[in-house]
Amino acid sequence: MADPVRHHRHHAPAAGMLPVPHGPETGDEHGHYPQGDGQLTTDREREIFQYLTHPDDCYTADGTYWADLPLRERVAFVNKSHNEEAWKELKSIGSMMKKDPLSPLSWYFRNAVLPGAGLGLEGYVLFSIGNLAPLFEATYPECWGKNRTVCSGNWIAAVTYLEVIGIMVGQVAVGIIGDWIGRRWGLIQDAAIMFVGLLMITASWGLNLNGWVICYAWSLFFYGFGVGGEYPITATSSMENAVSAGKLSTREDRLHRGRKVTMAFLMQGWGQLINQALLIVLLLIFHHGSGDPPYGLATTQWTWRLSFAIPAVGTLWLVYYRTYKMPHASRQLQAAKKKGNVTGYDVDSLKMTCTHFGGRLLATAGGWFCNDVFFYGNKLFQAQFIKVISDKPESVLTNWIWNLINVIVSLAGYYLASLLIDHKLYGRKVMQQVGFLMCFVMFVVPAFNYEYYTSPAGIKAFQAMYFLSSFFNQFGPNSVTFLVAGEVFPTPIRASAHGFSACIGKAGALLASVLYNYIDTQTKFYVVPWFGLAGMLITWLYLPDTTGLDLKEQERRWNYIRAGKGDEYHGIAIHSKHLSVWERIRGVHKRYDPELDIKQKIEDMREEWAGKERLRRHRETGGDPVGHEDLEGDEWNDEVHQYFRDTTNGDLLMKPGVKNNEKADSGLGESGVLRSGSGSTKRASELDEKSGQAGPSQSSGSDEASR
Repeated sequence: MADPVRHHRHHAPAAGMLPVPHGPETGDEHGHYPQGDGQLTTDREREIFQYLTHPDDCYTADGTYWADLPLRERVAFVNKSHNEEAWKELKSIGSMMKKDPLSPLSWYFRNAVLPGAGLGLEGYVLFSIGNLAPLFEATYPECWGKNRTVCSGNWIAAVTYLEVIGIMVGQVAVGIIGDWIGRRWGLIQDAAIMFVGLLMITASWGLNLNGWVICYAWSLFFYGFGVGGEYPITATSSMENAVSAGKLSTREDRLHRGRKVTMAFLMQGWGQLINQALLIVLLLIFHHGSGDPPYGLATTQWTWRLSFAIPAVGTLWLVYYRTYKMPHASRQLQAAKKKGNVTGYDVDSLKMTCTHFGGRLLATAGGWFCNDVFFYGNKLFQAQFIKVISDKPESVLTNWIWNLINVIVSLAGYYLASLLIDHKLYGRKVMQQVGFLMCFVMFVVPAFNYEYYTSPAGIKAFQAMYFLSSFFNQFGPNSVTFLVAGEVFPTPIRASAHGFSACIGKAGALLASVLYNYIDTQTKFYVVPWFGLAGMLITWLYLPDTTGLDLKEQERRWNYIRAGKGDEYHGIAIHSKHLSVWERIRGVHKRYDPELDIKQKIEDMREEWAGKERLRRHRETGGDPVGHEDLEGDEWNDEVHQYFRDTTNGDLLMKPGVKNNEKADSGLGESGVLRSGSGSTKRASELDEKSGQAGPSQSSGSDEASR
């Protein structure tokens, strides 16, 4: 194809001209892109913007989106894309190991251990509380036993209830704080609360055993508040790249966002493993190498107090790290608030989310609720098969060893989830449905043949179902609910939505802990399976599949919705693949138009470019200082920048109001949708006339009226 760019006539340099700084003028310095309405311009635009509008991990060479391909071609394309990415990562690991054999471990520490440290501590402490209950019962039967005579039964039950309620309060409160004040504040606050809570638990005491139980219960409530906040804050900050510089590569986001979040989440499993192993070691140390009862008072006191004191040291370090090493945790939220002209909590976004994404909220909250009933129901298996296969079922150490094996099986589920959660042919939604289905099967089978499976003849199968239910709970709803509860919602209220979903989930745990006190074991097996079936149906109907869809594109759709122009968005975020069945029933997918979306996307990028260009010029002319982050973060190459320079109307670049307290600094209206004045670009009107529909840049009049 002929070069469509118009060049100046070549000429000799003028006599006496100094070639500084770029050499003498010869007519070859720059060219002009054509501004007509012909096919050449369209082809040129496609060529320039193809790597942005049609990345090769999502589109074929002819511009077809992977989800639009026939099944056989789709499978081939997805497998090829994922295999190439896997090979690229393996070569990268090999290069790292050549330079430093331990560098992959340091990478894992930075990208998984540090982001998930709070959840690791949460898993450690909360798992410890459940593990210590049989030790307390064996040591203090008059207080913790079934025939207690000293302690109040209500306060013994309150140990569990207050812990769960504290978590629920923290999930909602810190979720709101994370969206209101910022992610960074929520991260620091959670670590500080958990540190103080661990000190309170370790030092809890009373004038008598009942007084100690009361102090212990309220300390757990305080600690639970911090633990609850870890759910929304860790999920959103991991998703928004809080540990690094805060810049988000859309390719990395599409291909590895799920893995990044689940690698942080699986630290919860490592916390459980470390806790169980440490408790076993402490018991053997202070019980003279034996794990069998009876247990002395000194043994129990040293074991449980040290088990809480040790993680307090790690939590104190976490306070330091989050305070001084995570300065960019709130960057994505701040950018979203700038677009919406919001300084505090974005109440309008919350209302609009409930209106437009109510089904998604039902999916994330309802799915989490069903999962937590299963998560706590898993313990039903252990007590039953230990009675049959163990010579010492009354030994605390025996229970702890089986717990340890179960945690190892669960960790395998966590890791497999992190490997497959970003695979476009499996991904979030399928993983959660399969996990719920398998948990349903693992509970419903023994429910209707309970006597056989709890007898010596069927106990091995019963035990296998116990481990399989643990595996599929992690390789399924437990990992997926943590991820999707944040990523299917917009940035301004992401932490709030995640916290609410997690709170409803913990209500499932609270229901299980209360209900199990009033029904026998076989009845529990009759009740629990149906939550798995309900979770699978809720997931199928209301949960969208965001596998392979980057957050930036979801935010782009949200900008249209925020401006009241959701019907004018035509991008892949409303592709039927990425919508729930409920959203497809409502017809949201019918607005998907890839050809029109390309034109809109270019104009959206033009507005963003113009806003940053105004900021740059304002800074260069000695105006008010502008944050460095406001001028970075895009993935545009020099050709894109040159295209915008040559085709953007000067009126857009000369717009007034480039003060820090005005929204022109981002090129965005108060609504958050990219806006423009009349004649903002040399091609915007032509493109809109050609498409016959209005993009966000056309509707500045209505935006100004709303302002």
